[in-house]
Amino acid sequence: MGNAFRRSPWQVFGLVLGLLYGAATTVIVVGALVAARSAPDVAAVHTVLVVVGSIVVLGFLLLPLLFGVDDTLEPRRFALFGIPTRPLAIGLLLSGLIGIPAVVLALCTLATVITWSRDAGAAILALVCAAVVVLTCVLASRVSTALAASFLATRRSREAGGAIGILLLVLLAPMILLLLTVDWGRDGLATLGGFAGWLAWTPLGAAWSAPGAAAEGRWGVALLQLLISVVVLALLWFAWEALVARVLRTPIREAHTKDYGGLGWFARLPGGPTAAIAARSITYWGRDARYWVSLMMVPVIPVFVIVALVLAGLPIHWVVLVPLPLVCLFIGWATHNDLAYDSTAVWLHLVSGTRGVADRLGRMFPSVLIGIPVIAVGSVVTTAVFGDWAVLPSVAALSGAILVIGLGLSSVSSVLFPYPATKPGDSAFSQPQNSGAFAALAQFFSIFAIILLSSPVLVFLVLGLTVNPFWLGIAPIAAVLIGFAAFFGGTWLGARTFDRRGPEIMAFANRND
Repeated sequence: MGNAFRRSPWQVFGLVLGLLYGAATTVIVVGALVAARSAPDVAAVHTVLVVVGSIVVLGFLLLPLLFGVDDTLEPRRFALFGIPTRPLAIGLLLSGLIGIPAVVLALCTLATVITWSRDAGAAILALVCAAVVVLTCVLASRVSTALAASFLATRRSREAGGAIGILLLVLLAPMILLLLTVDWGRDGLATLGGFAGWLAWTPLGAAWSAPGAAAEGRWGVALLQLLISVVVLALLWFAWEALVARVLRTPIREAHTKDYGGLGWFARLPGGPTAAIAARSITYWGRDARYWVSLMMVPVIPVFVIVALVLAGLPIHWVVLVPLPLVCLFIGWATHNDLAYDSTAVWLHLVSGTRGVADRLGRMFPSVLIGIPVIAVGSVVTTAVFGDWAVLPSVAALSGAILVIGLGLSSVSSVLFPYPATKPGDSAFSQPQNSGAFAALAQFFSIFAIILLSSPVLVFLVLGLTVNPFWLGIAPIAAVLIGFAAFFGGTWLGARTFDRRGPEIMAFANRND
């Protein structure tokens, strides 16, 4: 901790800023907890402490596991010192108390003793629970850090962990939006009480709930919740001690190169340049983190849209028609900058004399392979939930039109308007510094063009549902005409542009290498 102040001036400034932020947070939280001592509604204070405290414990547990940390006091660093496992585990646990988060947590939990000091028994129990909470959080952080160091040692595992973490955070966003719609002045305590009711019996909130239950006169409940928190603390200690013992006798995990047998997709598809590019594309989609991390986000986007539409007051009966077309939109749009993902490897296509039509069609193969079953299954599920099988052809037609229109327009935009992308081998979460505003404009206009061309099919579907069912029969016809016109026209134009812009494509690849 002392050596941290011997680093560069900017690092010292960041550390001091962190200390000031921690001090300000401590003053605010401690002040609120002291003021809660005189609050007339004991149940309300109990509810708020359980919910907020559970979030704090969850943060100590998940953040190191999902995103990883650079643990200066990693147990493996002491492997050559000959320290027995238990003393080393105890020493590292105590060292976890030396840090801004742990100090802030300790001061805030001690302030809960004042909050519950209206009753002597509850105050004593609050002191015991404060010690349990601090040790639980530090142990949870230590265990998560050790697990992250063991299982997130390779870049691929870190990317997978980061993707899962981002996915979880994204999935929590609709819940946050729903909470924002609650009238907290009228229903806030009732809503929090519902969460606190079950959090109080989980490892996250048991220690926070016990003093409040005692202050309310429910000593049986308080002692049972204290027992739960102590058992959890003991289990964390045993897990920490076992992890320290394991880490001391195992080397650092290294990435193992996986041996692949056979030719994979190259053997499954027929010969020819189009099939070869298709095989290479589907192989990239399955192994390259840049592709599958982006693909993981596709089913998440409709969740935001559904929540927003429901909050806006649109009946859920109509909202169920939205997710499938949105998923198809992003599947078709996924190849809009595919050429930039090749980086300088695109020279193989240029010097080998690969025709543009083979390049364009080959790159579509993963989207088509994913999109067809999504449309087939999604249309049936959407129609079944909607409750009217008459809309099945129109829903499938709209989704298919959006997919093929997206593929056609992406064939043009990926050649005509490529923008810098993450290089092969780099982390999927890194971004090139020279992308600038052009990348955002290219993304916006490519999505807008897909929506614009597919809008007639959407209009016919809406008219069929609201005005006359006759339009439900027109929607598939319009989808076939517009969809295939955009698909073949975009593929032809993209192929011609690829053949003509070979030098410009190579210059773009070298410039962004």
